[in-house]
Amino acid sequence: MHETDDDLRWLQELLDRSHAGAGPHLRAIFGDDRRIPAAELPGVLPGVQVLALATVTARGEPRVAPVDGLFFRGRFHFGSAQESARFRHIRARPAVSATHIRGEELAIVVHGHAVEIDPRAPEHAAFRAHLNETYPGWDDADWAAGAPYARIEPSAMFTFRAAA
Repeated sequence: MHETDDDLRWLQELLDRSHAGAGPHLRAIFGDDRRIPAAELPGVLPGVQVLALATVTARGEPRVAPVDGLFFRGRFHFGSAQESARFRHIRARPAVSATHIRGEELAIVVHGHAVEIDPRAPEHAAFRAHLNETYPGWDDADWAAGAPYARIEPSAMFTFRAAA
């Protein structure tokens, strides 16, 4: 787990604020008894989690595609190729939504904006170490050279798990 107490406190406040501002339909399904507390999310989301990531085209059309999501310090991170449509969209229009779903048992939904980061920059050393834990040898992998990464800065986040 890489989350600090401050990360978890911030994340719980976001989850609570998001839930309180949701409509009655979402709150009925993502009820208090089904929500996942911030402190449990790192254990629920270890390693790579496939996210359905939505970006926006120049014509305002949504595009959804899977990405490898890494939950780190209370936020989802993902990478792609330098020339990918995904990063062209993000660089021009950073609004994104992402969902991680496991059947009908679990859902994590996040809305916000993507912030491109350089994992090789000194200020992202901890995330770079996480990449090397997740993808052993990431530093030396040909596919990782110059690959852009982004962090989703959430404005809203919702969690759901099926009743036990």
